[in-house]
Amino acid sequence: MRECVLVDGVRTANARAHKEKGWFRNLRPDELLSYVYEGLFSRNPAVKPDEVEAVYVGTANQTGMQNDIARLAWLASGLPASVPSNSVGQQCPSGMSAIEHAARAIMCGEGDIYIAAGVEDMLKVPMGLGMDFPPRIAKYYNPMEFPMGMTAEKVGAKYNISRADTELMAMHSHLNAKAARDAGKFKDEIIPVPGVDDAGKEFMVDRDQWIREEISMEQMAAMKPAFKPDGIVTAATSSPLTTGAAAVLLMDRATADKLGCTYTLRFGGGAMGGSDPTMMGIAPIPATQRLLKRKGLTVNDIDVWELNEAFGTQGLACLRELGIEQNAPFKKVNLWGGALALGHPLGESGCRIIVTLNSIMKKERPEAKRGVAMLCGAFGNGNASLWERV
Repeated sequence: MRECVLVDGVRTANARAHKEKGWFRNLRPDELLSYVYEGLFSRNPAVKPDEVEAVYVGTANQTGMQNDIARLAWLASGLPASVPSNSVGQQCPSGMSAIEHAARAIMCGEGDIYIAAGVEDMLKVPMGLGMDFPPRIAKYYNPMEFPMGMTAEKVGAKYNISRADTELMAMHSHLNAKAARDAGKFKDEIIPVPGVDDAGKEFMVDRDQWIREEISMEQMAAMKPAFKPDGIVTAATSSPLTTGAAAVLLMDRATADKLGCTYTLRFGGGAMGGSDPTMMGIAPIPATQRLLKRKGLTVNDIDVWELNEAFGTQGLACLRELGIEQNAPFKKVNLWGGALALGHPLGESGCRIIVTLNSIMKKERPEAKRGVAMLCGAFGNGNASLWERV
């Protein structure tokens, strides 16, 4: 079977989804995709747009500005209409699913060059916009437990996660993200995009907006629960509303070699998992277990992990149940921070964490042989993706 290699991965910075303070508040999600497409082609001049077999784009909320965004953003970018596209929906894992679909197409010989992406604008397309739940679902689940915050509380209770441990995770997420940003580690993956600051002044956005300059356990301990009066989940231990886009250039290895493209990782396989939708955050557990079992691996065979931190409770539940790590600071997980610090633009995040995994394995952990990216999604969706050093 052919090999699929990750030639390049880029993203915009992650910005607040806020109508007055969000740095991307004057941009559309399709425009963010245009910037990452332009970044990929400018950084890889040997690849011409009309040579791309197809484009896959993951988005959680496919309505409004994000309706069939794969096709419309490509066309609005002035790119060749001859290149087909596919909008992919799996809630938060959508961007990861887009990558996996493209990778499998390459391995099956359906094409040689693909672009896979993820995008979400949680300001202009709010979570759940236009959603109409089937009434029959109430026969099987309590719809009042579907909101994300309530699922996070339920996971925390089931897995005996303490508030203090989630706050420790949040603190180190911010510390790691700040250290990575200040050391310039994100520089090669972030494509600068023109945005506006709080005062409306234009500037080039080349850094993530949510990272806190100062954070302390004392500050977080004083915060009120966000979703339940006697709960443990606060704003500090919940991923914030965010806007951003990310994209990768995937190629058949022989084609990449012929074009003179460089690469570090190849796709090792992916697996989806499902869970009770009222505890949606634990779906990465069965997804990762399936993936490792199919590949004949254990958690000890994985050198670097990227876990989307939707909530501190679900993140710790997944890490502990899989036997990866118990508490922050982590040795193998989210070395440059996670969504508690970087933000979580839903369908973009599955792509973003693979972009960052690629950066970490290229620069910070050159000895690492394998990395896994995993994340949960609304209604009990989960996904995990294995990447191997070539």
